[in-house]
Amino acid sequence: MAPDDRDRHDSAPDLRILGDRITLQPSGFVEPPKDKDGKDEALMKNVARFRSEPLRFLRDVSLYVSGTGWRAYDDVIGQPIFYSGFSEHIKTQVMSATVLQTKIAQLADLRISVEEKQGLLPPPSAGREYEIKKAKRRAELVQGLQEVAEHLTDNMICKFESKTFIRGAYYLVTQLLLRAYHQGIHVSSEEVLRLRNVAEEAEKKKQSIIFLPCHRSHVDYVAQQLLCYRLGLALPVVVAGDNLNFPLVGSFLQHAGAMYIRRSFGDDQLYTTLVQAYIDVLLQGGYNLECFIEGGRSRTGKLLPPKFGILSFVLDSLLSGRVEDAIICPVSTQYDKVIETEGYVTELLGVPKKKENLADFLSGGSNVLSLRLGRVDVRFHEPWSLRGFIDDQINRLSKVPSPIHIDWKDTKNQVVRQKLLRTLGYKVLADINDVSVVMPTALIGTVLLTLRGRGVGRAELIRRVEWLTERVKAKGGRVAHFGNLPLSDVIERGLEVLGKDLVGVVEGLAEPTYYAVDRFQLSFYRNMTIHLFISEALVAAALYTKVKQGGGPAIQDIPYQELRDQVLFLSSLFRGEFIYSGEGLQVNLERTLAGLEADNVIMIERDEQRNITKIGLSGAERAAGRENYDFYCFLIWPFIEASWLAAVSLMGLTPPLGQKDDVWIQVSRAQGSAQFLGKTLYHQGDLSYFEAVNKETLKNSYQRFEEEGIIQVVKSKDSRIPPRLRVSPEWRPNREEITGHLTASGKLWDFTEKIASSRREGKNRRDGATVSTRVIRLTDELGQKLWDEAVKGVDGGKKAKGMNAPARLSEEEVRLLDKSQKEKRKRRTLENRAHL
Repeated sequence: MAPDDRDRHDSAPDLRILGDRITLQPSGFVEPPKDKDGKDEALMKNVARFRSEPLRFLRDVSLYVSGTGWRAYDDVIGQPIFYSGFSEHIKTQVMSATVLQTKIAQLADLRISVEEKQGLLPPPSAGREYEIKKAKRRAELVQGLQEVAEHLTDNMICKFESKTFIRGAYYLVTQLLLRAYHQGIHVSSEEVLRLRNVAEEAEKKKQSIIFLPCHRSHVDYVAQQLLCYRLGLALPVVVAGDNLNFPLVGSFLQHAGAMYIRRSFGDDQLYTTLVQAYIDVLLQGGYNLECFIEGGRSRTGKLLPPKFGILSFVLDSLLSGRVEDAIICPVSTQYDKVIETEGYVTELLGVPKKKENLADFLSGGSNVLSLRLGRVDVRFHEPWSLRGFIDDQINRLSKVPSPIHIDWKDTKNQVVRQKLLRTLGYKVLADINDVSVVMPTALIGTVLLTLRGRGVGRAELIRRVEWLTERVKAKGGRVAHFGNLPLSDVIERGLEVLGKDLVGVVEGLAEPTYYAVDRFQLSFYRNMTIHLFISEALVAAALYTKVKQGGGPAIQDIPYQELRDQVLFLSSLFRGEFIYSGEGLQVNLERTLAGLEADNVIMIERDEQRNITKIGLSGAERAAGRENYDFYCFLIWPFIEASWLAAVSLMGLTPPLGQKDDVWIQVSRAQGSAQFLGKTLYHQGDLSYFEAVNKETLKNSYQRFEEEGIIQVVKSKDSRIPPRLRVSPEWRPNREEITGHLTASGKLWDFTEKIASSRREGKNRRDGATVSTRVIRLTDELGQKLWDEAVKGVDGGKKAKGMNAPARLSEEEVRLLDKSQKEKRKRRTLENRAHL
């Protein structure tokens, strides 16, 4: 679409589409300014304001109302959307889907068989009367299920009905968003061109583009929709939790592209099949789709492990043959400052998340309008064929020896599907990391939280940010472009966005000195860089087992095999936290060591065959006060402390002396107790990082412990009963026979000590016996309270206050536990990789 000359200087000519050519230029400029590589520009910024530019504002509104140029949203790339009757068309296709109708028939037949057993139907010996009543009853059941399915479908599907609506919605949301993120939304022009070319090919083949973004803010899906609209691409249907479907806002989002699904499906077979039918219809029709690979928003700043819910539906559509192919496009969205971080901190500290409602939305929105949060950077990974990925994986798996015999070409096999699904999820996360942009606020936050001392002077802050910028680039990462602005100005701008609530400054000194005011909230921005340096951080933490001992270099050097074992242990421990290179430990470790040696952080001794024998800090690094080595340690230490805290908290769940081990503790209460323990240890000086008590990291640690069999977790079929846990018998520590006190011994204690060998200990780091005694006493006291509440809830004949899960298992739950334990052992064998 070619805008005419009168459109050249209006409020949003920043993207000009002329046939196959795209020109990006900020509003009001004829010749766009270029950055160092000429590829990164603002896509949307500088919207007209009524107060400052009333005539331009009114003209801009009239262009949207009349649908002038690209605003008409007529010549879009993709399948037809935004026409009257779209919703009814989609609903009809969903309801007539073979997979749904087959399931409805099955459910009706199951109900008929139950009613026959209960004597609610005449016996088969009744002959024709039996056949007539059975057929009538079955027809009633089918009709009832059809009505339920139709109602659920209407609540679920997005409703692309009106171009007038979407034009108005685009203008309104752009006005609001660019008031908060006043420096606009930035994209890579190279990636935009590539995406449009892919979209044109997908349109010809009637294939869907599945956008898989990371998820840090509610702004994520808003930014994605704005970009697709501005690029002239068909808007994707966005998978959203039904918690957002509250009055007014829910309807607005649904007409702008949201499809609502439940957070949990439970055993609802009809609903599960309905979602599958809808996904099938979208992919068969070539409609674009968007879902967040992490499920919910990341409260920690780094990528979360993949959630496989919607991906499993997409994969089933292809593996079943109902859909030929779809295009996967991983997306990274980065912010100078995330609107919700303050709320994230309260959630991570254990305050229950508030349910979304209109009042909070409106009050929050009005507050956001007064903020100046910098800019948003969106990056699109090179799209790829999902069918091609599946075929490549099956061919590769078929050539690799498996510990158990599996036909990897049998795509109906659940083991094969789970393997494909897991590999798909982690590939998408790796692709997102590959294109992520590091923002100035992330650089500043990382530097402030990886330096010793109370604060840092202005000159030193600039020096360390410059060093970190170079390290990011050396690791293949990207740093946000700011044209020819000097680094000092970029840092000043970043400090302004972060604000004095996060970063304080002490004036009246020899130079301005900056310090972290809210380390917990600032850690969100530090975690945006950790994926680039996770290998170096693990090596530094493994070396720290010797460095922490003090003394001369000879004492602090570590044999290669010992370092390798600790790196393997830590990488296995954090398998659910971080995304690693797919090349394997050995290749990754050797590359990391070579890089650290080249950077003069470590020295390496080799034998005559050039095999590594010993590693230690280099002389230059010692002379520099270990600043670069410490940087890597500071990145990983909060996570090590969180895992140590989680492991310590489990010791207190050991059954009291003389008690049976058949009492199960609610998982959420055990994790809450671990948080309480962590806060106590932090304020007593035995925990160095308050971030270690955050709920998400503790939850991830418990998940890892479950995967490794350290704890056993039971999930009831009844969704009202929350998961419960106990420490596996072989992992429990011993108790003294007379006093019943826990002893610092046993498999779990040894495991805890192995984690502790790499952690930055608190005030009593030189007195391990005192720490172990006090910590064990505290965790035992807290564990005893959980145990007493659980037992009281059973033996007292009623639930204890706050308890809503039975402490002992039913016979069915015992059978489910045995089954799940066998499946986990089988999965661990199948994975064929290192474990804790």
